[in-house]
Amino acid sequence: MNSKVNMGLGALLGTVFVLFTVSLASESLFHSETPEKPGFEIAAAESTDGAGAAAEAPAAVPVADLMATADAARGEALFKKCASCHSAEKGAGNKVGPNLFGVVGRPIAHLGDFGYSGAMKEFAQGGKEVWDWDHLNHFLTAPKKYIKGTAMGFAGDKKDAERADLMAYLNSKSDSPLPLPTK
Repeated sequence: MNSKVNMGLGALLGTVFVLFTVSLASESLFHSETPEKPGFEIAAAESTDGAGAAAEAPAAVPVADLMATADAARGEALFKKCASCHSAEKGAGNKVGPNLFGVVGRPIAHLGDFGYSGAMKEFAQGGKEVWDWDHLNHFLTAPKKYIKGTAMGFAGDKKDAERADLMAYLNSKSDSPLPLPTK
């Protein structure tokens, strides 16, 4: 080997030695222990039985009763937490989730320009299932429980009034909103 190669290898080894030494020194100065209890815990329990199947949980309050007191204006305020992943304006396009304009009453997983999860496509049964009031209510209560394997990261909304308001808002975002369900 010639002296230039030796000098280059020496410089490389010297640099590695300095970086390793700095790394060890900074670790000893700025070491942080793992907390015993996490600062923010995400509790999302998923059952392991039958992926892709809808869980038919009985609704505590019938959808018609929920929608009787629903307010689309309150639903618009609630939609702000959905707006990070979904748009609800006509022609706005998809985000991380599909555009929800006209979602109430439309076939499930039907937008051709959005890549739905396999579980959502299976649940849609080739376009036979539609987002009716019952499907929306169950899905918004606990998406991952209702459609096992869905890619939707929302944990769900257990509050009946909030779900009803949100469904009323989504229904208003349509060229032809559906009539509210009756008893």
